[in-house]
Amino acid sequence: MPFGWEGDKVRLVPLDKSRHLDNAVTWLNDSELTAWTLVGDWPMTRLAEEDFFDHAMRETEKELTFAIETLAGEHIGFSGFHRIEWRNGVATTGTIIGRRDLWGQGYGSDAARLRNHYAFEVLGLRMLFSEVMAENAGSLRMLQKAGYREVGRIPRRMWKRGAYRDVVIMVLERE
Repeated sequence: MPFGWEGDKVRLVPLDKSRHLDNAVTWLNDSELTAWTLVGDWPMTRLAEEDFFDHAMRETEKELTFAIETLAGEHIGFSGFHRIEWRNGVATTGTIIGRRDLWGQGYGSDAARLRNHYAFEVLGLRMLFSEVMAENAGSLRMLQKAGYREVGRIPRRMWKRGAYRDVVIMVLERE
């Protein structure tokens, strides 16, 4: 597809600094948006995010990140694969919807379903993992809607907002 991988509400497109960088810097410095994510709470400079974009656009052997856009072309988030293990056929996934006014409306679930389809049908992976802070109810719902199931918890795994927080491990296997 010329515009990326298209779902019912969103499409996953390659990263483009000119279209996606400014939003990334804004969103990763939004304390409400990053309240229960595994990232955030550390100032994200434009230079650091430019370095991430440069690396992510060039090196796709172990990491692959897409921008999430609505079907109308509006950039609303990111989704991707981390720690890809080709030999084992597994990767860790992550999604962030930066537009808070769109939370709970199915955009993240659609992006996750597209990402999963891409992982299994295009990349040939067999299993996807995701780690989510237990307090991140929206992300847990999104992953469940996309077919993930909880396989474990790591108690007090992450320091976030004044306390150690549990991390839920979710998994999706290719049928």
